[in-house]
Amino acid sequence: MSVQHLMRLILTIPLLLSALLGQAPKPIPAADATRIVEFYRLAPLIDDKIWPGWSKIPAPLLFVTHDTEFLTHFENPPKEFQKVGDNLYARARQFSPDLQATFPAFGFPPVIVIGEPTNTQSKTSTPWLFVVMHERFHQLQWAQPGYLKAIDDLGLDRGDKTGMWMLNYPFPYEEPEIAASFAHLRDTLLAALSEVDRQKFAPLAKAYLKERKQFFAQFLPGDRKYFSFQLWQEGVARYTQIKAAEAAADYQPSEAFAGLPDYTPFSAYALTARARTLDELKHIDIAQARREVVYSFGAAECLLLDRLNPNWKVEYFQHLMTTEPLFPKG
Repeated sequence: MSVQHLMRLILTIPLLLSALLGQAPKPIPAADATRIVEFYRLAPLIDDKIWPGWSKIPAPLLFVTHDTEFLTHFENPPKEFQKVGDNLYARARQFSPDLQATFPAFGFPPVIVIGEPTNTQSKTSTPWLFVVMHERFHQLQWAQPGYLKAIDDLGLDRGDKTGMWMLNYPFPYEEPEIAASFAHLRDTLLAALSEVDRQKFAPLAKAYLKERKQFFAQFLPGDRKYFSFQLWQEGVARYTQIKAAEAAADYQPSEAFAGLPDYTPFSAYALTARARTLDELKHIDIAQARREVVYSFGAAECLLLDRLNPNWKVEYFQHLMTTEPLFPKG
């Protein structure tokens, strides 16, 4: 996840700290400490299986509870943080406890900012862990040379330097022609992905590439760049979330994590991760979902690329802000 809510949150940070100065931070709840430890236990084992070199990228995390924020794996924490444990610092809460995002809250490297499972869309521990892996992938995106310049070069901010344009860009989601053509494109994509026979798959994939070209051709240049950027940014992150779940299918969690009351076995979660995203896409309405559509649609396109262009991940970071060059021509 992501740039979602990024600048809105930065601009609306509540001024709680000044009212709470001098109060000692509360200790991190044991269950939350277990979840954080499990992330740092799992990530090094699967990072490079999904994206070569991913494990070399710093992974600072800011964990947000109802009244406290806990920062870990971040060198030189801001002065308002107090040390409360080994590589763990705390301050009074400033960000929303339902947040799931990645951004340079304290400068670089960007931090994963995430709330407790029950306060986020994840709800339980195992899905939460793989959402953290989703956010971890955004750290890899931010780490690419030229990342910020490539965003500026899109030329889509229309003078908005807060970054809110990434969420509020006036893409024509609700135009009937766009909604109808997207629904057709979506169905064509799902048909190709569901075909296991290689000979039958080839014409379906060819039909999809043709439909995709026609879909993007109807947009103004700025709209096309915006949608492509969102697929590159968020669609690939959702794909990575799926691949992380699948890579961890045989992972043996710690006794503490497996003992959490909301724990789901990794093997069971891995079996359904892909299907959940494809089912989300099957039922999505672009006019209602708006920007949210890029998560499931972009992830499904990556699953198609796995079959059409197995080496696409080697090229991914060579083409910042767009996945279009990754698809076969013709």
